Amino acid sequence: MKRSRLLTGAAALMLTGLLGACSEGGGRQASVLVDGSSTVYPITEALAEEFQASTGSRVTVGLSGTGGGFRKFCRGEIHVTGASRPITTSEIASCAEAGIEFIELPIALDALANIVHPSNDWASCMTTEQLQTVWRPEAQGEIGNWNQIDPSYPDQSLQLFGAGTDSGTYDYYTLAIVGTQHESRGDFTATEDDNVTIQGVSTNEGGLGFLGLAYLDQNRERVKPVAVRNAAGDCVEPSVETARNGTYEPLTRPLFLYVKRSALDEEPAVLDFMHFALDPTVAPALVAEVGYVPLPDEAFAMGENKIDERRTGSYFEGKAQVGVRISDLLQ
Repeated sequence: MKRSRLLTGAAALMLTGLLGACSEGGGRQASVLVDGSSTVYPITEALAEEFQASTGSRVTVGLSGTGGGFRKFCRGEIHVTGASRPITTSEIASCAEAGIEFIELPIALDALANIVHPSNDWASCMTTEQLQTVWRPEAQGEIGNWNQIDPSYPDQSLQLFGAGTDSGTYDYYTLAIVGTQHESRGDFTATEDDNVTIQGVSTNEGGLGFLGLAYLDQNRERVKPVAVRNAAGDCVEPSVETARNGTYEPLTRPLFLYVKRSALDEEPAVLDFMHFALDPTVAPALVAEVGYVPLPDEAFAMGENKIDERRTGSYFEGKAQVGVRISDLLQ
C-alpha cells in the first residue's frame, strides 16, 4: 500500500528530531539540514526518512517555500534546498556575496494542476488563454464570475486559490499562464500550504486553484482536475503519464535540489545524502511513491557526475524558462 508522506512541516521536524535522538551510544550524529519548496517537500521528506533508516544520520527537513529556502541557503543556514523553480538572479547574487557556491540538480518532473470543485461540470477543459483571463493582473476586480471567462459557463461566483507569492509554484505558473513570472491578480487565497488550496476548492462550488500533482493525486476524491488544451489542440489532464510524455504543456516543469558545494567536502553526511538522493535504485521509486514523475535513470547518473565533478552554477543563469529538457539541465 502506498504510504502517505504529505506530513506537515512540524510533524516532519518532530519525526527527524526523534530519530536523531536515537544515535548509537548517545553520541552526536552527523546532520543534514534541508529546507525549501512545499512542492518538493514530499520528495525530500521521503528521502530523509529512508536515508535515516539506512544510515542513522539525522536529516532535518523544513518547509519554508522555494523563496524562503533560498534565503536560508544563501545565508549558509542549510546544506540543501528544494526548489520548484530555478534560482533567480538576485538569489545567485546573495549566495555569491556570502561565498556560497551551489550545484543545481533536477530531481523530478511535476505537472501543475488546475483544480475545481467536484460538482463543476462545465470547465472540463480550459485553454491557456482562458486561464490567463482569470489570472492576469488586470483581472483583479473585473473577472469574478465563471461566465466572464466563457459565456457558456454558468452564472457562478469565482473563488480563487493558489500558491503563495514566495512559492516557486506561483512563479512558474504565472510565467507559463500569464506570460510574466511573479505577476498575477492579487485577490486570491495565496498559501505556502497546498492543503489550504485543496480545502478551499473542495468547499467552494465556484472554486478554482492550482498546485502540484502530488497534492491532486492525494485528494482526487475531494477535487477534480481541469484538462488544459495544449499546442496540438488536445485536452490533456495532469498525470504522471502526460508529464512524462510531454503532452501536458505548458504546465510540466522540473523540480530541483540545490546543494552547497563546500558542504559536500566538509560534511560527509551531506555527500552521502546527495548520492542517496540520486541513486537510480532508490530515488525513482520514492519520487513515484509521493506522486511525482521520476527522471530517467540516465538523468540520475548525470546528476551523480555533477556531484562528483563539483560542477556549480545554474543552467538558467537566473532567467526562468518554460519547456526546458532535463538532458539540457544536466549537461
